Amino acid sequence: MSNAETYLKPEVIRQVARLDLKAKFIVEGFLAGLHASPFHGFSVEFSEHRKYSPGDDIRDIDWNVYAKTDRFYIKKFQAETNLDGFLAIDVSNSMGMTPHGEMTKLDYAICLAASLGYLMIRQQDPVGLFAFSDRIRLSLPPKSRRSQLANILTALESLKPEKVASNIAACLHRIAEMVKHRGLIMIFSDLMYPDALAGADPVIEALRRFRYRGHDVIVFHILDQAEALFPFDGLLELEDNETDAKLVVDAAGIRADYLEAVATLRNHYAVECGQSRIDYVPLHTGMPFDKALLSYLISRRGR
Repeated sequence: MSNAETYLKPEVIRQVARLDLKAKFIVEGFLAGLHASPFHGFSVEFSEHRKYSPGDDIRDIDWNVYAKTDRFYIKKFQAETNLDGFLAIDVSNSMGMTPHGEMTKLDYAICLAASLGYLMIRQQDPVGLFAFSDRIRLSLPPKSRRSQLANILTALESLKPEKVASNIAACLHRIAEMVKHRGLIMIFSDLMYPDALAGADPVIEALRRFRYRGHDVIVFHILDQAEALFPFDGLLELEDNETDAKLVVDAAGIRADYLEAVATLRNHYAVECGQSRIDYVPLHTGMPFDKALLSYLISRRGR
């Protein structure tokens, strides 16, 4: 395994003390990995190209990119490439879940957000930050200068799980009111809230509001590895991080129903987001970070 692949693994990144180094290792490892993938050539050019469309001047086609990808892309002007990015992180109590004492969902979200902030500043895109739980806890307006990365990293390092239940829909509506210019909204959440499994309509409606306002949206749905895979046996005490309610169950007896419920929830978001042209990226804390970063670059290309 190469060093690039190593630094995309959460268990390795967890051992790096400084958030700026975590972000650098993740991004540099990811960009190095692109050179061995079908996306070779787009590690830095993503902010400079878009797909060719009928009516575009063929003199703007980048033939070097065509030679690498066998696809037509045209060079973009600076006015086309500027993109305000907003990192919106759920810091409600459930994001602190860590049944194995390893990287929490919030830790994972912070590393991913730091990496995307690092990548966007590298591309000279303005980046801002929101943290929310039952209300907006932190707001940092978007800027593109290099000092902004330090501001974002400092803010991210200060985030802790709030001892409250989340109010995702209300917070997303509030963020939509606060964001005045079109941009890319990147949401990091476990999407856990009261009656979440009964239906996600309030959150979907909030997400659609961003689309109504012309924003692009990526939802990074982050579960703990144990939440996603349910690797338990025997009697198990379950505790709701949001309500502190406890329940003792037989793991084998509920595994199938539990995994079906998780799959149903994820499928609901995938379908509803897809219908609204919102990018939905299901993740868990054991997954390498490259899937999320590639989803961001694909979204950029789609613009």
